[in-house]
Amino acid sequence: MKVLMVCSGGMSSAIVVKAIKDLADKQGYPLEIKAVGTHEFEDELVHYDLGLVAPQVKHRLGHFEEIGKRSGKPVVLIPPLGYTPIGAPKVLELIKQYG
Repeated sequence: MKVLMVCSGGMSSAIVVKAIKDLADKQGYPLEIKAVGTHEFEDELVHYDLGLVAPQVKHRLGHFEEIGKRSGKPVVLIPPLGYTPIGAPKVLELIKQYG
């Protein structure tokens, strides 16, 4: 499963992305996950199976969902409690629902 996470700059998600990837590896779940800033999301989403929207950019969820529709990819909001290193299990379960 290839997942693209969008946050305000792509940098703040690095810890969250690492926690999710580490957990997926421990579970033997094949996952490629990358975080990008809002300006990269549209160009990058076509190469991924799922788009995740970080809570700090939820005000733009409708915009990201439109990009997903045009790309034929689901785009979902990460729950606020999932957007922490200890929230990795919540986000990984969300990802598994789509692939």
